Amino acid sequence: MSTLTFATFNINGIRSRLPALLTWLEREAPDVVCLQELKCVDSAFPIAEINAAGYGAIWQGEKAWNGVAILARDMDPIETRRGLPANEDDAHSRYIEAAVHGVLVGCLYLPNGNPQPGPKFEHKLKWFERFIDHAQSLYDTGHPVLLAGDYNVIPTDADIYNTRSWLKDALLQPESRACYERLLQQGWTDALRETHPDERIYTFWDYFRRHWESNSGLRIDHLLLSDSLATRLKDAGVDTWVRGEPHASDHAPTWITVTA
Repeated sequence: MSTLTFATFNINGIRSRLPALLTWLEREAPDVVCLQELKCVDSAFPIAEINAAGYGAIWQGEKAWNGVAILARDMDPIETRRGLPANEDDAHSRYIEAAVHGVLVGCLYLPNGNPQPGPKFEHKLKWFERFIDHAQSLYDTGHPVLLAGDYNVIPTDADIYNTRSWLKDALLQPESRACYERLLQQGWTDALRETHPDERIYTFWDYFRRHWESNSGLRIDHLLLSDSLATRLKDAGVDTWVRGEPHASDHAPTWITVTA
């Protein structure tokens, strides 16, 4: 039975980490990739190098911050949306959507929200509300849908090495967690938790205080599957080896495999 691999990866600067991205693409060969934090304008996106690696792409960049992209191996994703509904004049590039292999793929980079309390946290929650509304509309279609990206939310205490130094962080606040839980209540399956229900598994390790070396991580990169896609879920995991490479992003690629 053939399978497809979908992955999400906060690259934390695609120009500076392009060699690492290309190495990962060559070694793991995912079929579809959602990228976040491109940190480059549209014209600086390395499409020639991405194409040479065997991938088509759509992207929405932003100078110095944010930016999202969807890559597809041996094909071009069919773009269906950029930006969330209800505010077509989004100042930040945080959401892009495409049809690939019969799956509607939403790639998101949810606002961090720090420092909190304050306007950045309020913006995070407002963006989250709009995303929840859009997610419901996608789920209601009954089509296979994947919402993948950096959610900047630690869902539970089992998704962090230790809560003590993060209690005031926006990623850990009850409001952030409540929004994520409301998403799941729509019917979405958290693929990584579904396949690893009791394992402490992380997708992000801060650059400070030797968090990578001590495996002091967070799980903030999530792949949520609609019911019609979740029935095809085979496996999920994290390519942690990428985080240990020189000049690595502070995130590692997170992936799922589904029956084709």
